[in-house]
Amino acid sequence: MNCTFLDDNIIRIGDNALIAPNVQIYTAFHSTNAVDRFGEPKADGSFEFCKTRTAPVIIGDNVWIGGGAIILPGVTIGNNVVIGVGSVVTKDIPDNLIAVGNPCRVIKENK
Repeated sequence: MNCTFLDDNIIRIGDNALIAPNVQIYTAFHSTNAVDRFGEPKADGSFEFCKTRTAPVIIGDNVWIGGGAIILPGVTIGNNVVIGVGSVVTKDIPDNLIAVGNPCRVIKENK
């Protein structure tokens, strides 16, 4: 319920995944460098439309993503992983782990 999946690239969700309300999964991102993002300004001061890049998001089997979590572009979440409520997942999370926080960090094994 009330999730946002920005699918400019592949979002692959494995079997038995639980995705709580208000989860956001993004595949689009922009350069932090303004020239890379907009191009050189034109003579009249206008610029090109914002240049968007993309990267896939892969979510493994038996994953539980807690409410309000945000998954950033290019992230892979392994099998049997729990992502805590409100976490911002900026990097890959390997199999069989529990990870929480902003930025999301592994706190223990998920046995």
